[in-house]
Amino acid sequence: MSVGALSQEAPFAARAQPRAGAPSAEGAVVSVRLGPLALPNRYFLAPLAGVSDWPFRLLCREMGAAIAHTEMISSHGLVHGGDQTLSYLERPASERPFAIQVFGHDPDVLAAGARVAVENYGPIDAVDINMGCPVKKVCGHGAGAAMLKDPRLVERTVRTVVEAIAPVPVTVKLRAGWDEESKNAPLIARACEQGGAVAVGLHPRTRAQMYRGRADWDLIRRTKEAVRISVWGSGDLFTAEAARRMLAETGADAARIARGACGYPWIFRELVALERGEAPPEVSLSEWRATILRHVRMAIEDKQGKHRLARADGAARPRAYRPDGGHEHRDMDAREAELAAIRELRKHLLWYTRGRRGGLAFRRIAPELHTEDDVKRALDRFFPEDGSVPPEVRDEPTPTRDLPADD
Repeated sequence: MSVGALSQEAPFAARAQPRAGAPSAEGAVVSVRLGPLALPNRYFLAPLAGVSDWPFRLLCREMGAAIAHTEMISSHGLVHGGDQTLSYLERPASERPFAIQVFGHDPDVLAAGARVAVENYGPIDAVDINMGCPVKKVCGHGAGAAMLKDPRLVERTVRTVVEAIAPVPVTVKLRAGWDEESKNAPLIARACEQGGAVAVGLHPRTRAQMYRGRADWDLIRRTKEAVRISVWGSGDLFTAEAARRMLAETGADAARIARGACGYPWIFRELVALERGEAPPEVSLSEWRATILRHVRMAIEDKQGKHRLARADGAARPRAYRPDGGHEHRDMDAREAELAAIRELRKHLLWYTRGRRGGLAFRRIAPELHTEDDVKRALDRFFPEDGSVPPEVRDEPTPTRDLPADD
């Protein structure tokens, strides 16, 4: 999923509504198998291009996400040793299970890229193949959702990757199909199963739809009925109640949360609590502020290279930087790292504040935020620790569901 999909209002409008859904009567959290892995629950963070770096994955895992894949990684980049490509593999040593998502159009290159990652930059516990990205620059090369046009290519691709990295489990991200005339997710899921995949994750919109319209949850149900492997459902899971309803209506084995987690990693805590039969704890103002500031701090540490990978011995190296082409790669000093981190984190700051009283004022000054101290001052200005409403935000509408102040 791309950052562009998060410019829509739906995820944030849903979040501001009163909490829906009641705790489960059973009180038992359902675990999920992923090949040899036993995952503690059935709520996963979906791969999000431009979003799923290690700081965000760590926050979601701490809130209860059973697994969190990296954003999609170019198989060509892995084979040729691109610096930016390798940066997507960075993570704390404690991130286990560690799962990556790869994309490409050539089965052999996809397999070679996955093997490079597994053999040189492990431990890697699972590999997901992206056959769902709808973005033109990806589909234009025959990768992502373009692969859905050819079930035989899908089966051959999955089989080639499975054989290259066995016994690491392989899963596949799918869409409903290329367009309304070719909604072939059940057929593609069977091809993945025949190729050796242990699960498919289905976003039930076509490539033509992008992120418009409603997700067709009934297609998740039909896909689940068509295969014996696990099916993970996604699409319009903006609240914990929606994710639980999707699972109940479709029989899917797990819910892959994407936009519903952006700016609200607490969705995983809510899901696990509800499944246990407990009322989810409210997100207090102090916790909300602390999470944002911790996210900022980790983003800066990321840019400073806290978990930088050493290039494996004998691994391919990218071509040298040229003034007329290529990408210059160099270490940043502390100031440059902070500026780059806040610039890239700004989208997260906007998502955190959407649906909050004070959010409109915060977003107006967001382009002026460049440092960690800038963010702290902005939170103090629009979301004071004492829970008071500053005069400059009193005219903003009060959300149906607001942050409770700490007593």
